[in-house]
Formats: sequence, C-alpha cells, structure tokens
Amino acid sequence: MSAHPLVVVDGISRYFGDLCAIDNLSIEVQRGEIIGFLGPNGAGKSTTMQIICGALAPSSGAVNIGGFDLFTEPRAAKNLIGYLPETPPLYPELTVDEYLDFTALLHGVAKAAMRDARERVKQRCAIAGSGKRLIRNLSKGYRQRVGIAQAMIHNPQVVVLDEPTEGLDPNQMREIRALIQELGREHSVILSTHLLPEVQAVCHRVLIVNEGRLVFDQSLSNIDAITEGQQQNGVAEPSNKSLRVRLSRPPPLKEWQNITGVTGASLDSDQQILVEYLAEQTTIEQLSAKIVSSGWGLTELSPNRQTLEEIFVRLTCGETVEQNSPD
Repeated sequence: MSAHPLVVVDGISRYFGDLCAIDNLSIEVQRGEIIGFLGPNGAGKSTTMQIICGALAPSSGAVNIGGFDLFTEPRAAKNLIGYLPETPPLYPELTVDEYLDFTALLHGVAKAAMRDARERVKQRCAIAGSGKRLIRNLSKGYRQRVGIAQAMIHNPQVVVLDEPTEGLDPNQMREIRALIQELGREHSVILSTHLLPEVQAVCHRVLIVNEGRLVFDQSLSNIDAITEGQQQNGVAEPSNKSLRVRLSRPPPLKEWQNITGVTGASLDSDQQILVEYLAEQTTIEQLSAKIVSSGWGLTELSPNRQTLEEIFVRLTCGETVEQNSPD
C-alpha cells in the first residue's frame, strides 16, 4: 500500500441545529483497502459518508481525496469518488444502457469513451446481458449491481457503498459481496453495513462509530487479540488480554494473582480457567512456562477471543458481554 492515504478525513463535525451528528471524527483510508464502517442506527454513518462524497458539507473539519481538498477543489476530488447511497438513484423507466450513459455524462466521461466505460462496468458487475432491459423489470439484486455500476462508470479510485446488500436474499448477498471483493483489488472501498458477517467476509479493517464519534479502528487480523479495550484518543485499543487454561492439578484461583502481569482469574461454565493479564508486563510464553514449572498439569491453553459482534455491543451499548470459548 502507498505511504500516503487516499482518503483523509480530518476532524469533521456536523451539527443539525443543536444536534451533533458527527463529533470531531478523523479517519484515513489507504489505497486498496476495504473498510467496514459500522455503527448503530443514528450513529452518524450515513452523514459521514455523505460528507466524504461531497453531498453534505461539514460544520467543521476537512476531507482530502487523493491529494485534493474536497471543499476547495471539489471537482478534482469528486472525480476520484464513486458513491452508492442506501437508496440507489435509479430511473426505472430507462434501460440499463440508457441509465449508465446518463450517469457517465454526469460524471464527465467523454462521449467517445462512454461506450467503453459502460461495457467495462457492465462486465465488472455481471450485468453484460441486461443492457436493453428496463431497470424496473430487474430483480433487486440486479438493481443493486446497476447502482454499483453507476458508481464505477468514471473509474474512481474510491468507491463508497451505503448498505449495498440491504433487502437482498442470501444468494444475492453472496454475489454482491463477491463483487465488493473484486472491486477491492483495484479500488479503495468504504462499506457501510449493519451486517457484521458481511464485514468479516470482505473487509480488511473495521471502523465503529457511536454517537458521532469514532470508538474503534482495527484491522480484522487484530480483532482476535482484543479483549477488554481501552480508549486512546477516542479509539479502542488492546489492553488486558486473556487466556483460557485447562489444568489437571489447578491451584486456588487466588494464586494466579501472585504471577507477574496477571490481573485476575475465574472459572467459566466449562470449568476452564479464564486468566486475564497485561500484555505489557508478561507474555503467553512466560505464563505457560510459569504454569509448567509450578506443576499444575497444563493440558490446554488458548487465547480467549471476542467476536466482532461482542466488540460492537460493548462499544455501542456499554454492556459487558460474556466472551465465547474459541472454536
């Protein structure tokens, strides 16, 4: 990936009267990343995406797309963005070809290049055989494909998708997810969705907003390491970690607190010992060596992982959720 982010959102806020919908939010998107943008209803996801796409002005802050300031160089910045809102802006009385030609014209595609652009996105979105069909006669899944095609017609560097699989059946969802993964090979993608499995299936990184603030920013590869997150600059970071341990000769639980870095130990419903520790004070290797040298009969040791759903609930509802045993 490039050292320079493709999208930089710098401290944006947005007020609707006295209501603060977005509160000093900053994010960066690298080239080639697929970002999952999550949050409960009313958290500010759609408002943020509209600001990134230039459809809504922030009350304060700045947005830079590919080196262009969105508010002082809007034409150059918007040429790099493709946007599919939650309700696709389709015209049901047009054929697919007519609609794509119209959107190409809106995006400034030269007439000489329009046919090639249309055929390219039809091929990418698997609607090559639907050019002469009226949009009103397409299934919802195909209409979503047409919506994504219009967002790609001018070959943008960033594709912003707001709930692209909303209302689709499971087969249609799989098709759109495969398309999003395909897009991620050549474009950066910002995907807003309520479907956590969708994020886990296609995204490289997860952002969670709550009450207009960014509360979580982690790559999916790091999520397994997160247990009880702490807040640093408004974003959750790994703090305490935990292990599930099974012993043939377990000591009293209070003895665990005599081990450097261990902050607590408890029994779970499966009679495994849940050991919490500070990663900056000890390591798994040191803990396992201490268990073995103490003669406690170590038979099983594994990380205690939280699911994305548990992290989402904890950060957006303030609830402490019971952590699942690893598979």
